[in-house]
Amino acid sequence: MRKKLFSLAIPALFVAAAMVSCKKDKPVTSESNEVTTTKEGNQYTLDTLNSKVEWKGYKVFKSESTSHFGTIKFESGDVTVKEGKLESGKFVADMNSLTSEDLKNDADQLGKLNGHLKSGDFFEVEKFPTASFEITKVTPTTEGDYNTLLDGNLTIKGISKPVQFKANVSVKNGEVSVATEPKDIKREEFGVKFQAPAANGVIKDEVTLQINVKALEKK
Repeated sequence: MRKKLFSLAIPALFVAAAMVSCKKDKPVTSESNEVTTTKEGNQYTLDTLNSKVEWKGYKVFKSESTSHFGTIKFESGDVTVKEGKLESGKFVADMNSLTSEDLKNDADQLGKLNGHLKSGDFFEVEKFPTASFEITKVTPTTEGDYNTLLDGNLTIKGISKPVQFKANVSVKNGEVSVATEPKDIKREEFGVKFQAPAANGVIKDEVTLQINVKALEKK
């Protein structure tokens, strides 16, 4: 039963790459970008009901049959718009909301999986209850299907590292939407190193993350 639980739990742990900003402890290590954005402009508040992080993890070979996927909800966030363009932003995710969508129809296994992921074996949500991504630089681009490059600081389990996302950003009618590319993050760089027994399949270090947020202008 424990092996079965491990095999289910590993993939969902990839959500860690999603983001962790500890409320109780300062980062253990930091390789963060210098913040060049400002709070000068109109302020927007994150719409937590319509914002989320989506994650997807794989075993050794990437395929739909060996993948698991899920979501994390946001606890809070804010965005600044200057002269009609995104100027800055910070998004804080609630790690207690971590869940696997592909197991949602199996309440027993889902409960065991989510509980294990929140334990000291994985994300230690009691110690690291939130996750965050802070934008440090916003650059317009015409690369591929995206109109913006977002440089930012990603903090996971007390470890901060710079990460860049391609994104589509829209500012109109009092609403800001940000939808990033699906991007692979190396979970082990953030201290998420748990591995299942080899018999259950080796888990890839990379996890695919996608951030989708909406923010509404403060009245």
